[in-house]
Amino acid sequence: MANGKFVSYLRVSTAKQGASGLGMDAQRTAVTDFLNGGRWSLIAEVVEVESGKNDDRPKLAEAMALCRLHGATLVIAKLDRLSRDAHFLLGLQKAGVRFVAADMPEANEMVVGIMAVVAQAERKMISARTKAALAAAKARGTKLGGDRGNLAVVGAAGRAKGTQVRQSKAKARAGDLAPILSSLQADGVTTLRGLAEALNAREIPTARGGTWSAVQVQRVLATIER
Repeated sequence: MANGKFVSYLRVSTAKQGASGLGMDAQRTAVTDFLNGGRWSLIAEVVEVESGKNDDRPKLAEAMALCRLHGATLVIAKLDRLSRDAHFLLGLQKAGVRFVAADMPEANEMVVGIMAVVAQAERKMISARTKAALAAAKARGTKLGGDRGNLAVVGAAGRAKGTQVRQSKAKARAGDLAPILSSLQADGVTTLRGLAEALNAREIPTARGGTWSAVQVQRVLATIER
């Protein structure tokens, strides 16, 4: 039983299919059947006409941006509607968007499991290479270990890295909001308070899940302009 917010992503492979609706109605029905029951809301339906061999899909990027903005889950009719490329599916997970396939609801957990296995294998390989490098260095007579006085430097580097991560997340979210704010401004909503009210009316939460204020909108606009 589906619960929460969803963004539907429908894909057809050719312009002819897109114009005729061939295949799209079946996808829409599959998504509707999956969402049937429970307490849910469909934020938007995004349709893309694209080849399955092409992973550069602007409409999918738009759908994922909507999911991030609304805290929604991306729902697709069939798993192969996204891609036959496992690397692309892992990239979708990395994008920070929850997704579910109507024909295989357990796919979400399956992909997370694949990622965990891959990450575990990488950690083992890194650990093995590190141990081998340390053993080789010791065999050459290299003194292992370091100056513990460098902890302060490491701590400062860690804080700097944390700041960089936060700034990166803020910039990414500002990028998701940019087209929406631009559209509102083009429609005549030019004041910070007006933009905040419009975002709240669209039920787009702030990064922390709250409601928008003029000050928060100003910060986002400043981030976009950088």
